[in-house]
Amino acid sequence: MKWAVDSAHSSVTFTIRHMMSKVRGQMTVREGWLHGDGDDLATAKVDVVLDAATINTGVEMRDNHLRSADGHFDVANYPTITFASKRVEGKDPSNFKVIGDLTIHGKTKEVTLDATFNGEGKDPWGNRRVSFSAETKLNRKDYDLTWNQALEAGGFILGDDVKVEIGLEAIPAETPAEAKENIEAEAALESR
Repeated sequence: MKWAVDSAHSSVTFTIRHMMSKVRGQMTVREGWLHGDGDDLATAKVDVVLDAATINTGVEMRDNHLRSADGHFDVANYPTITFASKRVEGKDPSNFKVIGDLTIHGKTKEVTLDATFNGEGKDPWGNRRVSFSAETKLNRKDYDLTWNQALEAGGFILGDDVKVEIGLEAIPAETPAEAKENIEAEAALESR
């Protein structure tokens, strides 16, 4: 079965050390697909595309800097971040691993997501939905995201490790057009 990620009910957030504190941010899921054969996790496949230009840390000047080519995302040349799974390890829906290729800033590295199936249910309008959550830790320098500044007392303003947390909700759909139509119809119902 094929499921389309509902961008309006999905999130990708990140946390990075800034000096002695942490900065949190998020990006929008442009589109995504989950493929699977029933309850067999080994057959599952995940493809997700993030819109890098939607990076939001709550500070416009910082977000614009993060979108720039100055050791950051360079969204003019690399507008998307993609994840394509290669395999799933584990049979327990509450604790399994999704291994795949993550491409950021034109660099592709294999990453492991620690994932959980949160369940399947029907929304208030009777439509089927599934939900998954996952997390991983990345080194931003692996993706040529190298901007930093030295601190007077030693060390650097930014840490290298980035914690990424993902929450996906998906609906049954076979084509992008069908998914878009279904998601927009539900959004219209929700806004009433």
